[in-house]
Amino acid sequence: MTKHLRNGLSRRQALGAIGAGTAGLAFTAAHAQDAMSSAPVEPPSTVTSPPRDFGPGAAPNVYFWDPDVIAVDPAFNGLAQPNAPIERLWTGALWAEGPAWSGVGKYLVWSDIPNNRQLRYLSEDGHVSTFRMPSNNSNGNSFDYEGRQISCEHLTRRVVRYELDGSVTILADSYEGMPFNSPNDVVAHTDGSYWFTDPPYGGQLYEGAVGAPGGPTNPDGLVNNRLGQPPEIGDAQREMPTATYRLGPDGTVTRVVDEATVPDPNGLAFSPNEDRLYIASTGKGPGDEGPGGEGVIFVFDVANGEATNGRVFSDCVIDGVKCGPDGLAVDVYGNVWASSNAGRNVGYNGVTCWSPDGNLLGRIRLPEVCGNLCFGGPKRNRLFMAASQSLYAVYTATQGAGPA
Repeated sequence: MTKHLRNGLSRRQALGAIGAGTAGLAFTAAHAQDAMSSAPVEPPSTVTSPPRDFGPGAAPNVYFWDPDVIAVDPAFNGLAQPNAPIERLWTGALWAEGPAWSGVGKYLVWSDIPNNRQLRYLSEDGHVSTFRMPSNNSNGNSFDYEGRQISCEHLTRRVVRYELDGSVTILADSYEGMPFNSPNDVVAHTDGSYWFTDPPYGGQLYEGAVGAPGGPTNPDGLVNNRLGQPPEIGDAQREMPTATYRLGPDGTVTRVVDEATVPDPNGLAFSPNEDRLYIASTGKGPGDEGPGGEGVIFVFDVANGEATNGRVFSDCVIDGVKCGPDGLAVDVYGNVWASSNAGRNVGYNGVTCWSPDGNLLGRIRLPEVCGNLCFGGPKRNRLFMAASQSLYAVYTATQGAGPA
């Protein structure tokens, strides 16, 4: 596939301008310099062979615009930072998820779901350590407006809050007497409520626990769901459809978006003034009887604790490639940043950025599937990306909205 440079020339045209073989030897120094200045060499990219090295020891590869930070709309140039490289900060997870930034602690916490742990990245020296283990196969994390960490636990099917004194509060573990499937992602609202999604992805061996025999996720009972698990996990089965919920300040749990409207809800985020709620509807999960999600982003109007007027915000198809969304983040201008799972379409894995009107502004290419993302750093202008086995980051020219 022919690659095009920022000035519109393809790589092949650039090489042709310089010349090859004996014709190139016949160039004078002046002619060669003119050709070089008009047709610069494209820096290495994630889609080149051999692939680009994103690690801290990699050779310099950014010459005002990282080649894997791609402006689709000129407006994206005002959001991206031209002299900032994409960095791989750490690798070693089995499936990285749920990054959240602590503004007080100046650290990032994220989940390694299959390894049943939470990890922490310290901004001052880049040190990474185990933060919590076991984590009950936690997935999404967030911080509320009081600086407390909230986590969604796959294994225990609940949403918990880590209090400032070190204790843990179970915020929600059931709805109308039935246990949740596996809470996935959570965001805080300024009215003191928490909104979270409940898809079924924790009902599998790799990221939580398969249900007890006879249930939707283990109908034939061939999988021993007790192996390697605490005894209290053994009898749980999937009982509910997927949905999105609101936990009010008084502890009341309300189903705000049902499965018929948004199946398999995953990441979610509020607009800066909280009048909109974005929800990623991912793919079919364990025990789904219907078609499941179709890899799109929905948007709802929010008022008085309700989400109404749901409609498709983006189908997440770019150049004919499905860039399946998972985690979401919103910046102070209302732009929506979504993680992208394009499978083996390597050049489309990473992050997509959409205007409040749903127009594609730009992309960030990563060499791994991206599961979730958040803005962080002391100025909240650094985009952290939890991508498969690794943690990536890139500085931007915008700030994230919300506390985490």
